Amino acid sequence: MKTLILAGGKGTRLWPLSRELMPKQFIRIFDDTSLFQKTVERALLFSKPREIFIVTNKEYHFRVFDELRDMGIEIPKENVLLEPVGKNTLPAIYWGLKIIHENFGKSKVAVLPSDHLIDVNEKYIKAFKTAEKLAENYFVTFGIKPTRPHTGYGYIKPGEKLEGGYKVAEFKEKPDLETAKKYVEEGYYWNSGMFMFDTELFIEEVKRLTPEIYNAFEEAKSIEEAYELVPDISVDYGIMEKTDKAAVVPLNVYWNDLGSFDAIYEALKKDGNGNAVKIKGMKADYLQVDSKNNLIITERLTATVGVENLLIIDTGDALLVASRGESQKVKYIYERLKKRGDERVIVHRTAYRPWGSYTVLEEGDRYKIKRLTVLPGKRLSLQMHYHRSEHWVVVRGTAKAIVGEEEILLRPGESIFIPAGVKHRLENPGKVVLEVIETQIGEYLGEDDIVRFQDDFGRD
Repeated sequence: MKTLILAGGKGTRLWPLSRELMPKQFIRIFDDTSLFQKTVERALLFSKPREIFIVTNKEYHFRVFDELRDMGIEIPKENVLLEPVGKNTLPAIYWGLKIIHENFGKSKVAVLPSDHLIDVNEKYIKAFKTAEKLAENYFVTFGIKPTRPHTGYGYIKPGEKLEGGYKVAEFKEKPDLETAKKYVEEGYYWNSGMFMFDTELFIEEVKRLTPEIYNAFEEAKSIEEAYELVPDISVDYGIMEKTDKAAVVPLNVYWNDLGSFDAIYEALKKDGNGNAVKIKGMKADYLQVDSKNNLIITERLTATVGVENLLIIDTGDALLVASRGESQKVKYIYERLKKRGDERVIVHRTAYRPWGSYTVLEEGDRYKIKRLTVLPGKRLSLQMHYHRSEHWVVVRGTAKAIVGEEEILLRPGESIFIPAGVKHRLENPGKVVLEVIETQIGEYLGEDDIVRFQDDFGRD
């Protein structure tokens, strides 16, 4: 069995916890393992590393390899497919299955979203083995037995009995509460968004049902050209709801798509007052008086008094307060911030780069202070800025600084000044993580004031 992992989503409904450059699949929400890493672990139950393929986008390219490196897993670089633009799930899945078919021939492929929380046990393994057999003749989706009427999920009506599953009688869109109650009573399943496909069968059905996608990938001279031609369409709408070969295999395990803060509240452990609390950082803490059934995610000391059924999400640079049950509307906040060009939809205070990361510690009029962490053997691009000067102070490790024609080694406590308009580069030649405090001074301090002359990671 081969595996295709979908890792290109932006997680807009989890703002401010999720940002465009650090979406929910890469965030450590529950422990020290990201949802993406948990998905890779599930993939390894059935596939060797060379049999795992990942569809993501250019912005997450280095993040994906950092996550894999942290796991000690090597997946061939050519197995990570970079979409030039997001066009929903059908183009991504078709491209992935097409590449797998070209590499391995006719294959059974498990398609896994990278941002779900799933309890893996023997039932999980058995369901995928069953689906692998059914995929010879059917397009298999996995149906979750509902634990309650839920209005945030699509539903699947099972039909004719098959060995280990059912033919799909009908797919249902997200219902209202009364309709959801009816679906649960009648034995419908939640639509999990996970699939098992045979590459040969899938390609043939795409050619029949959505020929514009098949033709785009066959005729285009580049993946960029193909993505200009394909429509923005989901695999559910383009294939699963139209084919007469859809089947569903029940997956009777804990599953949560974490599509909202309400879903995260459901997944986290609660205290005696029904509060679900996740704190991050040495100074973070939560105190409450007469507060019940709240979700608290915070990076600082947070206290609540006499409040109930709230979502309080504090990431240091942004604060979200909402009523539980209203978290689906968070996407409207994201859209308004996006429309006005607010960078807080794109990055956290801590932003990850292929060389390491930086955290904005403080900023004001004409100044910004950052903490840079540079991984061993990595270096920033050779660059310069038009509008700002910089001052680097080494906190930990050894830095190699190039400023103009000068090259100097800096140890903890030592510093160097970089005037505006001067080419410079920061490198970690050592074996431990380099930490540097960077103070920026200037009339404009945006991240787009960078002119790169050379970059190890191929960035513009």
